[in-house]
Amino acid sequence: MLKLLQSIVSAALFLSTSTSCLTFSGDTSTTSSTNTCKCFPGDECWPSRAEWSSLNATVGGRLIATVPLGTPCHDPNYDEGVCKFLQDNWQFEGVHFDSSSSVMSPFFANQSCDPFQPVSRPCKPGNYVRFAINASGPADIRAAIDFSQKKNIRFVIRNTGHDYLGRSTGAGALAIWTHHLTDIEFVDWHDSSYTGPAVKLGAGVQGFQIMEAARDNGLVVVGGECPTVGIAGGYTQGGGHSALSTNFGLSVDNVLEWEVVTAAGDLVPAREAENSDLFWALRGGGGSTFGAIISMTVKAHPDTIVSGATMSFNATSNSQGDFYAGVQAFHKALPDIVDAGVMIIYIFTNTSFTISPTTAYNKTRTEVEKILAPLVSSLTSLNVVHTVGYSESSTYYDHYNMYFGPLPIGTIQVGIAQYGARFIPRAVVGNISETMRRIVEQGATWIGVGTNVGPFGTHKTTSVHPAWRDAIVHTTFSLPWDFFAPWEDMISLQDLMTNKIIPEIEAVTPGSGAYVNEADFRQPNFQETFWGVNYERLLKIKRRLDPDNFFYATKGVGSEAWSVAADGRLCRAS
Repeated sequence: MLKLLQSIVSAALFLSTSTSCLTFSGDTSTTSSTNTCKCFPGDECWPSRAEWSSLNATVGGRLIATVPLGTPCHDPNYDEGVCKFLQDNWQFEGVHFDSSSSVMSPFFANQSCDPFQPVSRPCKPGNYVRFAINASGPADIRAAIDFSQKKNIRFVIRNTGHDYLGRSTGAGALAIWTHHLTDIEFVDWHDSSYTGPAVKLGAGVQGFQIMEAARDNGLVVVGGECPTVGIAGGYTQGGGHSALSTNFGLSVDNVLEWEVVTAAGDLVPAREAENSDLFWALRGGGGSTFGAIISMTVKAHPDTIVSGATMSFNATSNSQGDFYAGVQAFHKALPDIVDAGVMIIYIFTNTSFTISPTTAYNKTRTEVEKILAPLVSSLTSLNVVHTVGYSESSTYYDHYNMYFGPLPIGTIQVGIAQYGARFIPRAVVGNISETMRRIVEQGATWIGVGTNVGPFGTHKTTSVHPAWRDAIVHTTFSLPWDFFAPWEDMISLQDLMTNKIIPEIEAVTPGSGAYVNEADFRQPNFQETFWGVNYERLLKIKRRLDPDNFFYATKGVGSEAWSVAADGRLCRAS
């Protein structure tokens, strides 16, 4: 399957390269850019073919003109076999992550060229980046920044396109594509804050790549539960939760150093003892905001046995009352389970509850059975019909492959939902069952990450929302995305998330916040919700390092300086 995916992407990239200075047939604008807006395709200021060709020469022929991945599903490029494959696999991230332009969140693809629209409907560039530079190092990134600034073009940083808030795409943009910066080097680290094994990762390294390399060196590295997510990009810069977070904290808690190209085009290190403000900002302030990452160095930890467990019960084998009593029993038991050294991923709707899985680093199966015994006993005493299973693996890689695999791609689906989020403090997690029930009975799915990252950092060491440190659950709420439904229906579901579901959970978690990487892209008061008391300092650092707000990310630090017009054009906020 992977080889077929790669051949499709390679064909698209070949087509892109062969047409690197052409515009799309959808380019009809003839307006002139103003000083308040980024230059846009069709504007008089838009670079000429000669200028794009010159940029291509500067970066050694690495400029790619976007040909959307869904092109084979539309005239005049329709290919029935390829299109059928894309339709059947569009929801899997393996289709997208080797593309220089594809995005995994359907709202931000804007139906401009997906496989589900009529064949006769021509592809349009829509929100896809117009060009991308396949970065081979800092010089390519400097060239992209310089060109974008001189030509007043929107700039995007992207790796895999795995992003819930549309930060890896942008209409009329030039992207720097870090996907092939995949060097991995294990080192011995020595400084005042940490001495031990570490690994330097290129900005394009994905989870499955570092897991395999770490396993081969007898180590583990904190990475996402989705194996294709890039490690050094928005994942870590936004925080980065992991199946290992109960044991080693968030990904940002493990960062020792960044190499970053700033808005001024300077390649600088950022670590605790050098450029410390930038180091702090990158440790939670969000991706695509403070600079373009070349590499990061993170702690590595010893590999060992890892045990797991799964559990499920439903509202078919149980009455509604018993089902929700089981959900409440789980949440009451959760703090003790996590405090015993376990991380839990669980999902529930109004009809089913599933733990899949628990991750217990350096614990035996017998120990996990003992840790879960009080919960199992509670469910039994409540007459909740349930199933439970346990495992023990000799390495973290084997455990991960069992529950999050099969590696390298896994089976997590993308582009099938729209999201909101909230941190649930341990002080209230056992007392909000009625709110939980109301939320799932509106059609939402509750996806919980049960972990304790409190011991691993503070707002002085990282810039993530301090509520991370008090939370026992990071919850993501999802509502379905239907590629065949009217667009207006999907907007209505977004309204439900923003205007009803999120306010309900906020009401019972006052003073908490939400995870910037897996939240509602329309989140009101995002500054407080995503960063809390850290926002003021982050904004000061942003203004000092990037006074023109060159780097932009949806609901990112400083993003209030911009607005997105109806055609996707980025303009200064009035």
